[in-house]
Amino acid sequence: MTEHYYSQVQKVESDPKYWDYVLRSHSFRFKTDNGVFSKREVDFGSRLLIESFVMPETAGFVLDVGCGYGPIGLSIAKDNPNRMVHMVDVNERAIQLAKENAALNQINNIEIYESDRLLSVKGDNFSAILTNPPIRAGKKTVHDIFEQSAGKLVPNGELWVVIQKKQGAPSAIEKLKTIFSHVETVDKAKGYFILKAVKNS
Repeated sequence: MTEHYYSQVQKVESDPKYWDYVLRSHSFRFKTDNGVFSKREVDFGSRLLIESFVMPETAGFVLDVGCGYGPIGLSIAKDNPNRMVHMVDVNERAIQLAKENAALNQINNIEIYESDRLLSVKGDNFSAILTNPPIRAGKKTVHDIFEQSAGKLVPNGELWVVIQKKQGAPSAIEKLKTIFSHVETVDKAKGYFILKAVKNS
């Protein structure tokens, strides 16, 4: 497989950069690097997911799958200091950056660790899972994330997904409908779909 951001170990030379961004009305400073997804800015799809997300009333932790350097998980954690947010990625460099960015932004209600999809995710008491899935890793990987998420959510827990129409939003919706009791499109913009799938109670 050609090396890309979904690879565990990044061989591309490190060249870290810092920049500032506002998400959910909070100011952040991010460190990014070569070998991670959308290293120059928070990509449009992730921004749309971050701003569209509504924390469910159901009690439980939050999980960011494929967290990269951390914009989704850290912004949700900052906005919800009473919720514990787990952040996972297969990319070792991304995990290190996410940890540095948590410290840089003084966010403590997080746990960041390496996981291929959700295989190493701790516990099954999540009320919300968010993902901007690694499309370049292939449809099987994306569908694995959907299926594994269902097993980690509490009853009435929610999986939130951002995916482009041209990168498989219609087939993603059909797949989610085979796993979850309720699937809806929460928002659409510039070809991106924000999907919410609710687990059976």
